[in-house]
Amino acid sequence: MTKLARKLHLFDYFALAFGVMVGTGWLVVMDDILHRGGPVGALLGFTAGALMLLPVGYVYGKLVQAIPDAASEVAYTARFFPPSVSFATGWIMLLSYWLTCPFEALAAGKITGYLFPSMNSLELYRVGGYPVYLPHVVLGLTITAVLGWLNYRGIQASARFMKWTTLTFLTLVVIFALAGAEHGSPTNLHPLFSHSPLVSVLLVWQIVPWLLSGFESVGKCAEEASPDFQNHDFSVAVILTIFVGLAFFAFVILAVAYVAPAGALNSANPFPVAVAFERALHAHWIVDLIMASALVAVLRTFNGNMITSSRLLFAMGRRNLIDHRMAIIHPKNQTPSAAIILVGATTAAAILVGQAGLIPILEVGAVASAVGWMAACASYFCMRPAMAGRVAATFGMAVTTLMILVKVIPLVPGHFTEYEWIALIGWIGAGVLMRTSATSRQNSAEVELRAAELRSGPSPE
Repeated sequence: MTKLARKLHLFDYFALAFGVMVGTGWLVVMDDILHRGGPVGALLGFTAGALMLLPVGYVYGKLVQAIPDAASEVAYTARFFPPSVSFATGWIMLLSYWLTCPFEALAAGKITGYLFPSMNSLELYRVGGYPVYLPHVVLGLTITAVLGWLNYRGIQASARFMKWTTLTFLTLVVIFALAGAEHGSPTNLHPLFSHSPLVSVLLVWQIVPWLLSGFESVGKCAEEASPDFQNHDFSVAVILTIFVGLAFFAFVILAVAYVAPAGALNSANPFPVAVAFERALHAHWIVDLIMASALVAVLRTFNGNMITSSRLLFAMGRRNLIDHRMAIIHPKNQTPSAAIILVGATTAAAILVGQAGLIPILEVGAVASAVGWMAACASYFCMRPAMAGRVAATFGMAVTTLMILVKVIPLVPGHFTEYEWIALIGWIGAGVLMRTSATSRQNSAEVELRAAELRSGPSPE
């Protein structure tokens, strides 16, 4: 039986996880982050969120070492819970990965349209008041096709792409942040909190799961580790991603707040950070540099989420939780070819819906990650690890439960609106259809096999 290619090393896993974690969200929602918490409130919110995620990261590192399966949360829960729980966990986690693909494709259109206004022409239609432009659609579909081909070709090509885009992205961010620092002022950091300190930290902490999710993607490619890969490096990659993610957001928050006060960030502009830097430097080249870093982020995040979502689909198909054809592996490239094609096709379809159809699902994506983390922690607790492991798993379950509750309880600021509930119910409904279809197909195959055995008669002795 053809297996997935074993090509990945430690930096490959870090580049993959960091790529899944940090896309264009920092650029698009930075004004919202500062409006929610202010500079200090945002830093404390991210720090609190990252520290609370460390036990979850510890659990994932141990689980990947013990169960190096591309199914990840599906495989962990399958050890101790019914198949329905495994399917529900995998399906809800798939949402957070797959959703990012069309979101980043649409972000590429917005970024290029900001740099080249002529791209914002030839309006096809509107969805929820948002226009859908032909050039944006063409660009998104082109990126989808190119990255789909790259993933189809092999994990080594995708990993090399992730490494170089990660290094390029971090370099560009450091350059524009240092350039802005020369024109900033400490007075821009005031007020330190946008609301009361506690509310400021809470409002930022709510979105940390979405912005720092991705460390768990290491497990989705656990079967593709190089033969000389050290098993404990799975834990290193997970924890390193959380710390680097926190350092990145802290650096960018301070850089933006130092250049412009939160009140000066105009939320009506699609990229208020770029506008703030342009006003501070009185130069347009800084906008081009920021947008260049954003475009690189789009490509690496899109690619990273295509890798993880296709591996999760592949692993669920292999377990017959969905159509078993998703488990097909290309005999030469050793990639989950059927799953990659499906991810690319559904991404292309979602691009046509436009931004309006994806925004509500983004909020659901944060909760989806928390659900998967909670299931992983529960599975690890059932493995009866040492005391440190039980404490980490218990703390992880408590934290992830809290992360879910603050989004679903109506009394908490920033809770789900009706659109988020509709998106969640729609995704669950799609999952039920996928699971029912797979079960029916499997039952039909078993019936046909039994019928064929009866027709052939008893075997000769």
